[in-house]
Amino acid sequence: MTTGRTTMITRAVRVWAPYLVSLLIIAAATAPLIDYWLTNPADQRLVDLDVYRTGGSALLLGVPVYSVITPAPQLLPFTYPPFAAILAVPLAEMSWPAAQWVWTAAIVVVLAATVGFAFRPLLERFRGRLAAPALFTVLTVACFYIMPIRDQIRFGQVDLFLVALCLLDCVVRKPWWPRGMLIGIATAVKLTPGVFLIYLAVTGLSRRDGDRENRNALFMAVFTAALLTLLPFLVIFHDAKDFWFSALLDSERLGANAATTNQSLRGMLLRLYMPGWLTAVIWLAAAAVVGWYGFRAARRAFLDGDVMTAVALTGLMAVLLSPVAWIHHLAWVVIVLAALAGSGKDPRRLLVAAGAWLYYVLPIPWWGVSIKALEIPVVSPVIGKIVQNGFGLGAIGLLWLLASWLPRRRSAGPAASPVRGATP
Repeated sequence: MTTGRTTMITRAVRVWAPYLVSLLIIAAATAPLIDYWLTNPADQRLVDLDVYRTGGSALLLGVPVYSVITPAPQLLPFTYPPFAAILAVPLAEMSWPAAQWVWTAAIVVVLAATVGFAFRPLLERFRGRLAAPALFTVLTVACFYIMPIRDQIRFGQVDLFLVALCLLDCVVRKPWWPRGMLIGIATAVKLTPGVFLIYLAVTGLSRRDGDRENRNALFMAVFTAALLTLLPFLVIFHDAKDFWFSALLDSERLGANAATTNQSLRGMLLRLYMPGWLTAVIWLAAAAVVGWYGFRAARRAFLDGDVMTAVALTGLMAVLLSPVAWIHHLAWVVIVLAALAGSGKDPRRLLVAAGAWLYYVLPIPWWGVSIKALEIPVVSPVIGKIVQNGFGLGAIGLLWLLASWLPRRRSAGPAASPVRGATP
């Protein structure tokens, strides 16, 4: 018995020790960026985390959640659903330095987990070899330095947590939770993950027996989101009423919608400074076309057995269709990169994934702002505007790659990956 137990322990050490070393290397590789933002001037440090704590503090103090703002010079209001304010109470009870370190460490851990699940087909090629943890380390660090993920640390954002919840709900083969529950939670925290309710609906419409799981997941996601939306009406009624009937309808609470950081379809159109009614008409038409194209492609990818691509397409819908999508909302790019890379057997897919990674590492929208500031006739107003919209236009390009280019590569290459991925 002792020998058998010793053998099991030895085997576990051999399997997990390289990954523990990977986590140490990841911590060391990400430390410079973390140190940079955590030593930023106090009034510029993790400002969105301060918003969350402000919402939680308002509940603790018994003051209206949607009337409080963070201290000057930011003066930011709490903009999330009331359930998010309830979840923020533990953050409010921590000291500000402790909250910063806990939140930042959680972002790194969640990114590592997201990479492990998203890039599983690629990592599986090296299972049982030291190359697997080495590749996992490289992928995690590489994803950490794309601009939407860097901004997670800079602002102390929640987006990556929501990405992970939706990803796990869609790809884990035998979850210990009812499938759909995590999507419901994510939707109750921040409304944009609600696009996955549409994903579950369109993929559950198939008559195949195996797709009944997505129909059941849809019911669970809707039930969970509805329950967590109604719950605040029982415990913080006035705050819940203020959000759904007032704060939610004021998009300016989120910040200047025409700012460079808004890379949604609507944000790009607002920067054209057309009449308001015309912008609204064009946006609704564009959103309808992009939504039809994207969700149709997501359903096709799901039926083809490529769930990762279906999730990546749906994540891009969360960015493009939202009225406001800041650069950090593009955390979905991590899933897009994984979908493009696939199992790594197609060199061209790897090359395209590497190109997409480099594109989102560079601060392209801010280059556009600099070009516009040069005030060169024609070049500044035209080229500058295009470059300023670089990440939003890039998201449209990624949508086309996943919806049109990738299916052709899949049909020309190896067989598609399984519909569900097992826990790595």
